[in-house]
Amino acid sequence: MRTTTGWRADGGALRRTSLQRRDLRPDDIAVRIDHCGVCHSDLHALRDHDERATTPLVPGHEFTGVVTATGSDVRTFSVGEPVAVGNIVDSCGTCAMCGAGQENFCHSFPTLTYGGTDRQDGSTTLGGFSREYVVRDTFAYPLPSGLDPAAAAPLMCAGVTVWEPLHSLGVGPGSRVAVAGLGGLGHLAVKMAVALGATTTVLSRTRDKGDDARRLGAHDLVDSTDSHQMAEARDTFDVVIDTISAPHDLAPYLKVVAMDGTLSLLGYLGPVTVEATDLLVGRKKLSSAGSGGRRSTAEMLRFCADNNITADVEVLPSSQVETALDRLRRNDVRYRFVLDMSDLD
Repeated sequence: MRTTTGWRADGGALRRTSLQRRDLRPDDIAVRIDHCGVCHSDLHALRDHDERATTPLVPGHEFTGVVTATGSDVRTFSVGEPVAVGNIVDSCGTCAMCGAGQENFCHSFPTLTYGGTDRQDGSTTLGGFSREYVVRDTFAYPLPSGLDPAAAAPLMCAGVTVWEPLHSLGVGPGSRVAVAGLGGLGHLAVKMAVALGATTTVLSRTRDKGDDARRLGAHDLVDSTDSHQMAEARDTFDVVIDTISAPHDLAPYLKVVAMDGTLSLLGYLGPVTVEATDLLVGRKKLSSAGSGGRRSTAEMLRFCADNNITADVEVLPSSQVETALDRLRRNDVRYRFVLDMSDLD
């Protein structure tokens, strides 16, 4: 086994401790993690973690770093190469979804970067809040030159999560896109929609985010609490990317979707209630998406490199992980925390 250092859940907090990684299999690479994003999923995992559980929890599933070792069969990576890893590290590779390049929808469920079950030895995967990770080479991606490693880390979860619906729904020049919520997901959705050529609007409860929205490239901001502004926007947008993480009424957002348009629900993945008539009037569609397959993730990274897109980040040393989590709970970040893991040396 390989030994590294990381932050493990212990008694309701994260404690710095020694961690074990598997010895490299023939198709593995070892990655020195330099930067790891902090996601709302990490908050949820920590909240739901049973302190009496025998399975360990080390969060973190969007990170960048450098290859430090390769397995005997690895030909696509070399030691010293910058790489990025997202929230999926394996899949069955044989089901229809894997065959379609959508490993994120693997019929037997993909192996998650943390809290997952290794498909060979049954161990629990430990995440990127650590100095080293061992991963199958096919689930790591070359980090394009020109992308700042810290600001690129959130692309591997937040970035690909918004990229998938924008890409699959055919957003491009002439498209009218609205992004509901301007947070970790939303600000990247704005940047990508603009780069794809769409006329892009932000729907937000916070009026003072107007300057930020325009700085990110948005053409306008609509106050979603203003009934007059929302009425004026009725039947306007071909695609609405809903990144709001809390439970909320979908009806006002469906009303601003244009005929045959789509509301893609990305932020809140719990139960929702929809009136059929809100879909019927205008033949509107409700969809969702989550993460991305290998092909889509690689395409997203190339697109971001070509268009100089990274996340707006606040970088903290990993020793301040609790500060980052506490501020994230209070939505006190614009727009993504990233941990610098070098202090684990």
